[in-house]
Amino acid sequence: MADFVIPPPAITAVPVAGGGVFPVRRVFCVGRNYAEHSREMGSDPDREPPFFFMKPADALLLNDADMPYPPKSTQLHHEMELVVAIGEGGANIAEADALAHVWGYAAGLDMTRRDLQNAAKKEGKPWDMGKGFDHSAPIGLMVPASKVGHPASGLIELKVNGRVRQTSDLSKMIWNVAETIAYLSGLVKLAAGDLIYTGTPENVAGVERGDLLEGVVEGVGTVRTRIV
Repeated sequence: MADFVIPPPAITAVPVAGGGVFPVRRVFCVGRNYAEHSREMGSDPDREPPFFFMKPADALLLNDADMPYPPKSTQLHHEMELVVAIGEGGANIAEADALAHVWGYAAGLDMTRRDLQNAAKKEGKPWDMGKGFDHSAPIGLMVPASKVGHPASGLIELKVNGRVRQTSDLSKMIWNVAETIAYLSGLVKLAAGDLIYTGTPENVAGVERGDLLEGVVEGVGTVRTRIV
């Protein structure tokens, strides 16, 4: 046993539907993975190679907890996503084998300080602080792929205060789950415990304190948080 000089950080773990928890190692996020969202962000939706950014594991917000409005921002945006949980790691995973590496799925939100992200983009700087801030990744219960399969289509939707803000279909992803895993595993060696947020549909928009966000991914589950 190592002689830690400070207390070691706690392991972030996502509750699993039916019991147990899924320990999280890293959180990868795919940028612009739906054509209409790519257009609304001012980019060409043609099938360019996927790109990725990361959030800290402890940015995950669990159990429908409230999300504090983040500091240094006046443009907090929602991005509703399907989350993939890796159960078996590997490098250079073949697309045909990729789904065998998936342990399960969840519904999640990639919350974004859009003003900080846009300012960083203009200056050619990294946009970590627009994406990877505290509580920026609300996530619902994890469901095992052994029970729900591998959803390739189905409703993905977000309501804010009961009104639909984002609605689309998983089949509209530019890069599907298997393709995304295969590509990412060529950049880094994936490991059990890694999560992949797979991108958001169009109509991302701002939220304010008091707003209730309720998302659903058909066949997977829900995610819920209130901005406080």
